[in-house]
Amino acid sequence: MFRTEHIAVCRIMYTMQELLRKLEGLSRQVDDAVIKLDIEADEQRAEDLTNQTLRPSFWDNPQEAAAASQQLAALAKHVEYWRDLARRVHDETEALREFGAEPSYMESAGRTYEQLAAEFAGREFELKLSGPHDRAGAIVEVHAGTGGTDAQDWAQMLQRMYLRWAERQGYTAELLSVSPGEEAGLKSTTFEITGPYAYGKLKGEGGVHRLVRLSPFNSDNLRQTSFALVEVLPQLEQTTELEIDPGDLRVDVYRSGGNGGQSVNTTDSAVRITHIPTNTVVAIQNERSQLQNREKAMAILKSRLTALLEAQHKAELTGLRASDKSAEWGSQIRNYVLHPYTKVKDVRTGAETSQAQDVLDGDLELFIDAYLSSQIGSSTT
Repeated sequence: MFRTEHIAVCRIMYTMQELLRKLEGLSRQVDDAVIKLDIEADEQRAEDLTNQTLRPSFWDNPQEAAAASQQLAALAKHVEYWRDLARRVHDETEALREFGAEPSYMESAGRTYEQLAAEFAGREFELKLSGPHDRAGAIVEVHAGTGGTDAQDWAQMLQRMYLRWAERQGYTAELLSVSPGEEAGLKSTTFEITGPYAYGKLKGEGGVHRLVRLSPFNSDNLRQTSFALVEVLPQLEQTTELEIDPGDLRVDVYRSGGNGGQSVNTTDSAVRITHIPTNTVVAIQNERSQLQNREKAMAILKSRLTALLEAQHKAELTGLRASDKSAEWGSQIRNYVLHPYTKVKDVRTGAETSQAQDVLDGDLELFIDAYLSSQIGSSTT
């Protein structure tokens, strides 16, 4: 009898020790993530933003106040998640040390560990996002390329795909500028996706996207190949230090939906800003005031010029010469085939799926994760 009870106790203790090792390992992983993600710095930023919201003049500029409030909410949620996860893992580890010898407790502890491990795995992607702007929101531009009306329709399909992706992520999206096609679709579109890590997740989407399908725009229903160029920029904070000489800018105002041109008519709210030295153009046609459109256009211009400077610096460091990609055959990063079979395949990572419609409905996680993982691999070789 004593021998049987002794064996049972040993089995319980062995199970407890195995589970304890797992919890201790998870605890170390979470603690390392908190350090790598610099959660302490995020807490300080959240505290600074909170102090800003308490100032009597905080709402004097409603647009800036709303942006600061949104940033504060995202930061607070981010910090709370990681602090709460670390606390629960630590508490469960200590509880297991104290009560682990009780058989009735072990089953519950095992379930709790699986839940905590799953939560950590669900957010572990953040460790792949270590770029200087990865936590920022994203500015996405889509331009129709080779393919006529089909390409313009493809640009609109891509706009829908990214807006649906943003909805799935719980992000907010706002259209900033749209240039309609002559018959259908869009020549170009610009929109913002606001939420933590939106840019980090979407930065790999920048490049040429190729669509193969039966064209709905010709009577013979022929197979058509279309191209569109996607550009992704980070939403930079207004405190960014990039200085732009006003003398380098040409500002045109015009009525939304019009052909543009200089005007002093106060009803003309659309704004186009050209940075003359780089010939960088940003146009905002949203349904807002001219002042708001100008502020938004300047913010996007600053993001574009910052990205340009960083790309040039990277090219200099690697000894490579940066070149623009044209939206045409041979330069695509991803192929979307809807006929004669269905498949979406990323040229860079090899990630692919036959569920093309799911992808077009915003299910991009396979490709986003594959790209981020490939970047980790390339940075360590």
